[in-house]
Amino acid sequence: MANTPQAKKRIRRNDRRAEINGARVGRIRTFIKKVEAALTAGDKAAATEALAAAQPEIARGVAKGVLHKNTAARKFSRLNKRLQTLA
Repeated sequence: MANTPQAKKRIRRNDRRAEINGARVGRIRTFIKKVEAALTAGDKAAATEALAAAQPEIARGVAKGVLHKNTAARKFSRLNKRLQTLA
């Protein structure tokens, strides 16, 4: 267990950051699910719009440090590839 004041503060801060980062990741997942739902429905216009909304959200996750840049690139690439096959 933490004994020093610095260690106690670090635990408090880590708990706050974990909550914020969890919310960020959840938000990104929601955007991705919207794209996937439109793709499975076969609605290209809705999928294009959802992908355009998801891209900056994924990029923001990379900037905030909750996603690795290669993970974001892979997710975006796979979604974009599925969108292209709808045509």
